[in-house]
Amino acid sequence: MSAEQKKRFGYLTLVLVAVAFIAAVTASNRLLRGIKLDFTEDNLYTLSPGARAFLEKMAEPINVYLFFSDRVTADNNNLQGLRLYMTRVRELLEEFETAAAGSLSLQIIDPLPFSEDEDRAAQYGLTDLAGGALADSIYFGLAATNSVGEEAVIEVFDPAKESTLEYDVARLLFSLASPDKNVIGLVSGVPMSGGFDPQTQQPLPPWMMSQQARQLFEVRTLAPAFSAIEADVDMLWIVHPPALDEATVYAIDQYLLRGGRALIFVDPLAEIASVGADPSGFGGSQSSNLERLFDAWGLSFDVNKVVADNRYGLSVDTGSGAPLRHIGLVGLDATAMNPTDLVTAGLETVNVGTAGSLAIADGSALTLTPLLTSSTEAALIDSARFQFLTDPEDLLDAFAPSGLSYVIAARLGGTLTTAFPDGPPAPDAAPDAAPDAAPEPPDPDSSGDAGASDSPAPATTTDNPNVIVVADVDVLSDRLWVQVRRSLFGQQVATAFASNGDFVTNALANLSGSADLIGLQSRATFSRPFDRVEALRREADARFRATEQDLQAELAETERRLGELQSAREDTSSLLMSPEQQAEVRRFQEQQLRIRRDLRAVQRELDSSIERLGTVLTVVNILAVPLVLLLVGLIALFLKRDRSSTRA
Repeated sequence: MSAEQKKRFGYLTLVLVAVAFIAAVTASNRLLRGIKLDFTEDNLYTLSPGARAFLEKMAEPINVYLFFSDRVTADNNNLQGLRLYMTRVRELLEEFETAAAGSLSLQIIDPLPFSEDEDRAAQYGLTDLAGGALADSIYFGLAATNSVGEEAVIEVFDPAKESTLEYDVARLLFSLASPDKNVIGLVSGVPMSGGFDPQTQQPLPPWMMSQQARQLFEVRTLAPAFSAIEADVDMLWIVHPPALDEATVYAIDQYLLRGGRALIFVDPLAEIASVGADPSGFGGSQSSNLERLFDAWGLSFDVNKVVADNRYGLSVDTGSGAPLRHIGLVGLDATAMNPTDLVTAGLETVNVGTAGSLAIADGSALTLTPLLTSSTEAALIDSARFQFLTDPEDLLDAFAPSGLSYVIAARLGGTLTTAFPDGPPAPDAAPDAAPDAAPEPPDPDSSGDAGASDSPAPATTTDNPNVIVVADVDVLSDRLWVQVRRSLFGQQVATAFASNGDFVTNALANLSGSADLIGLQSRATFSRPFDRVEALRREADARFRATEQDLQAELAETERRLGELQSAREDTSSLLMSPEQQAEVRRFQEQQLRIRRDLRAVQRELDSSIERLGTVLTVVNILAVPLVLLLVGLIALFLKRDRSSTRA
C-alpha cells in the first residue's frame, strides 16, 4: 500500500470512527434512556416501593402537564441551575408514566410568550417566576387533571424541595386518583392546627404534622365534648386528651368496641403542651392519659415515668456551648422498630421526647405488638426530674440502665372490654349530640342505618381491636422531625431529618383504610448519625463523669477530714491551719491535679479516636474506588494475556 493510500485509509478510518461514535451515542440515548444506577443510600433517584405500588394500582386516568419555559431560559446564565432541575423533574415524571402502565399521560409544554400555552399556565395558577419584572414570563410548574375534570397543581418546582419531589408528585396524583378522602376525627388537647402564644402575643402556625395529614385526609376537629361520633368518621385521632367527660369517654368506648379505629397519643410529660393556648377549649396539662379506657382494657401506662435511653439519647444545643446529650430525647433507629408491621417497616429514625412506656396489666386479655421500643440501655425516671431541668447531663448522675426494653408505641390486640359495664352514663352527664351525628358509632357488621332512632344495645367487648397507642405527644411536634423555612421562591420548605411524619402518615393510612398511602414516604434527606463516633462519645462521657465524681467525692472527704482536724484542735490559733490540716490540703491538691490530668486525658483520647476514625474514612473514600478499579484492570489484563498465551 502506497503512502497516499495509507493516508486516504487513515482519513476514511477517522470518518468511520466518528460516524460509529455518533451512531453509538444516538443509539444509547434511545435504547438506554431511563436506565440508571442509583448509588445514593436512600435511592433518592429511584421510585420508592410505595410510589411504584400506588402507580401500578392506579386505575383513574390522569393527564399531567409539565410547563417549563425552555426557550426563554436557554440563554440566561442565572437560570442554568433551574434548567438542570428541570431535567431531574422530567426524568422523575417519565418514571411515573412508565410505572403507571397507561394510566398516566405526560405532556411537556414550553409556554412561549403570548401563546395559548402561556395562557393555560396562567389559568392553572402556576407561578410566573419572572414576577412581571421581565418582558417574558417564566413558568416551571405542573398541572394534572383526572377523568371528571378535577385539577391539581404544583405552582412551581422549587429546587430547595428536591428531597420531597417524589412525595409531592405522588401526593398530587393520589388526590386525583382518590378524590374521596377518608375522614379522621381529631380530638386534640394541643394546638396542632395553630393557636395563639400568650407569652409572645403572636399566632402559632399549624404543626407540619397537621398540614401533612390534611393534604391526604379530611381531618375533622371534634368539639371538646361530644356524646356521639358521626357515621362517616373512618377513625379517631386522639392527641394528648384532656379530662374528658363521661359522655365523651362512653362515645369513644362504644365506637372502638363496634369496630371503630383509633390512633392515640398520650404522654407523661408533653413539653409541646406548654407552648401556646389550645383553641379547642381543652386544658393545658403536660401529662395526658385515657385512664378509664386503659384500665378497662388492661393497658398499663404510668404518667409519672419517662423513658430515658443512654444508647439513643440525642445531642441538644443548650445555647451555652457544645451540644449536650439528653437521654430523655431519644432518636430510635431501625433496630428499635418493628420491621414486619406496615406502619414502621422501612423507616429510618423516629425521634421522641420524654416518652412514657406501655405494658399489659396483670390478668389482662390484651396483647401488644410493639412498634417502637427503647434499647436495653434504658430506665424509667420520674417525670418530675424533667420539668425544671437546666442541664440535661444531670440526668446521667446515678443513671443505671435496667437492662429492659420499654414499649413506646404498640398496636393493641386480644380483647378490649368496655369501661362502662353498668351501661351508659346518666343522660344529664351527656351534652346534646349534633343533629347529624349518629347516636352510636357505626357497626361494621350491621347493615342498618347508623342514624336510626333505635339505639343498639351497648357493646361490651371486641376481639378485633383496631387501635394503636403511642406513649408520646412530642413525636408530633415540628422540633423533633422537621425544619421549616422559606425558599427564594417564597415557598414553605419542610426538610425532614427524621421519619416521624412517615410514621404518623402510615399509622393514619393503615387505620383509616387508605392502604395505598402506606409506604408513600417523603424520601426526605435524613441526618445520618455517626454511630461509631456517638459510641465513642458515650464511652468517654461515662469515663469523664466517673472521674469527675471521684474528684467530688475526694473533695467531700477532704472537707470532712479538715473539719475533724479543726474540731480536734485544742490550741487557740483556730484561724491557722495545723500541720496535719496543711498536709491534708496538699494531699487533696495533688489528687485534684491528678484527676484533672485524667479528665484531660479522657478528652484527648476521645478527640484522637475521632480523628483516627476520620482519617481512616478519608483514606477509604479517596483510595478505595481507584484501588478497586486498578485491581479490576490488572485482573482483566492478566486474563487477556493468559488467553493470548493459550492461543499461541
